[in-house]
Amino acid sequence: MAASSLRTEVLVVGAGVVGAVLALELAHHGVGCLVVERSLTEPKHPDLDLLTGRSMELLRRLGLAGAVRELGVDPDSPSDYEWRQGLDQPPVLVSHYPSVNQLRGRYAQVNDGSAPAELHLRVPGARLAKRLRDAVRDHPLIELREGWTFTGLRVDEDGVAASVLDVRGGVRHTVEARYVAGCDGAQSTVRRSLDVPMEQLGAPAPHCSVYFRSEDPHLHPRGRALSTIVVGGLTLVARDERNGWVGQLPVGADEPLTTDPVAMLRSRLGAALAKPEVLGVTQWDDSLAVATLYRRGPVFLVGEAAHRFHPVTDNADTSIGDAVDLGWKLAAVLHGWGGPGLLASYELERRPRALMDRELLARALETRRRFGRLAAAGASREFLAGVLHQETHRLDPMGIQFAGQYAASAVIWHDRGTPPSRNGHRITPTTWPGGRAPAVRLADGSQLFDRLGPELTLVDLTEEGVGGRLVDQARRRGIPMAHLPSGDPAVLRSWDRPLVLVRPDQHVAWRAAAPPDDWDAVLTHVVGGSSLAGTTALREDHVNTSCPRSSVRRRSIHVSAIDKGPDR
Repeated sequence: MAASSLRTEVLVVGAGVVGAVLALELAHHGVGCLVVERSLTEPKHPDLDLLTGRSMELLRRLGLAGAVRELGVDPDSPSDYEWRQGLDQPPVLVSHYPSVNQLRGRYAQVNDGSAPAELHLRVPGARLAKRLRDAVRDHPLIELREGWTFTGLRVDEDGVAASVLDVRGGVRHTVEARYVAGCDGAQSTVRRSLDVPMEQLGAPAPHCSVYFRSEDPHLHPRGRALSTIVVGGLTLVARDERNGWVGQLPVGADEPLTTDPVAMLRSRLGAALAKPEVLGVTQWDDSLAVATLYRRGPVFLVGEAAHRFHPVTDNADTSIGDAVDLGWKLAAVLHGWGGPGLLASYELERRPRALMDRELLARALETRRRFGRLAAAGASREFLAGVLHQETHRLDPMGIQFAGQYAASAVIWHDRGTPPSRNGHRITPTTWPGGRAPAVRLADGSQLFDRLGPELTLVDLTEEGVGGRLVDQARRRGIPMAHLPSGDPAVLRSWDRPLVLVRPDQHVAWRAAAPPDDWDAVLTHVVGGSSLAGTTALREDHVNTSCPRSSVRRRSIHVSAIDKGPDR
């Protein structure tokens, strides 16, 4: 069949969790996109994904937190992290982590900014991916093409021309786009098309993941729980609350994947594993690689296309943060109020976060390796426990999850001085620029975060409401900004400046005790060096991607500031 040509503002390659979140983030800001996904079948990701409270806060903005939470494991299920010398031996050390409902009760009376607006969630990866893809499929601003495989691209002065193949009919299409986002995973074709290398932390060591079911009582010595068991050189991770597990184990470079997986498991467990039913085996390496670049011109790498952390971790935070960060910035530029510096800030903000997350993962991985080596060398239980007690990775990660600070960002109006210290055990409430704003409940029981507008929001705690004229000035420049005055006691206690400018991703862009001498300079800085002038009507160009370029339809909308959050 003859090739066809399509046109869209943004082409998203990949409709997994990251691609879906990016597409929904764009749509949240009124920007349409075309999403191409090579698979024709439902996702079959076999693992449990961890969505921390921070990721859930970001999904809450899109009205997805409630629907996603319905897919998760029992909120009364606690989590254990155990270290054992053998599967049939008592643990050397056990770390108990509370269930979602236990945390909910703990935070019920906390309202000083140290509690999250959302709690973490363990959710089967296939269910999460399917729910998000369904949301993409149903959204009127998003065109989803399943069975379309991205094969390459060409960048010119007008944008990007991407080649895609419809695998059902063998039809090749050319998609002309202003921007392309590669959300196509660790083996990203987009990244290879850009010839962007991955920077590895060290020499990769081959690993094998064995998915299995087993009723062995040693796996659940204290009843059903979402346990992780480190035993020798093997890590066992519960896939569900019943009898599903995945064993992650290092393998020799010359050890074939066809090796008996049951024998591989039993040889490392130090005991027989009762009647395991093997469901599948995959091979991977632990290189923990990060792309040297996140962008070439109008093409961006997002999620695992930019950093390869899975399956060393099941935490989706870094990838979801990428999608949200790039999504609102692309929308701002396409609407005309974001300048070139805003897109440049994507790499400046997200790549350092990936590098820091990589170091934390490497530390945790090395702790497992060291434990295995010491156990194999015959170290006593007491010695092993002493070594583990010295490891700081056992800190409650709550504070780390919410402590992301964009210290190198060029679109943050940074304060002089030293930022407040962060506590790994808890959230440190602060409006220090670049960090997440404090989440608090208002007197009526609602969350302050739900009152933030979809674009920029100026939270105004002054008695006179002086932020109103600052917002008016921003709107006259075409910058969509909500004015949120508040005298709520919890906000006054937790927010340490009376004027705080909050970005769409809930990070603080600027703060002050009084209106600045040059508000225009602040605005120009935080939007990346450009904004519209003399108009409050922002343009949206939503393209019907099923039409050739010559028959593109355009429609205009008026975007106004609001003082309430998105529907949930």
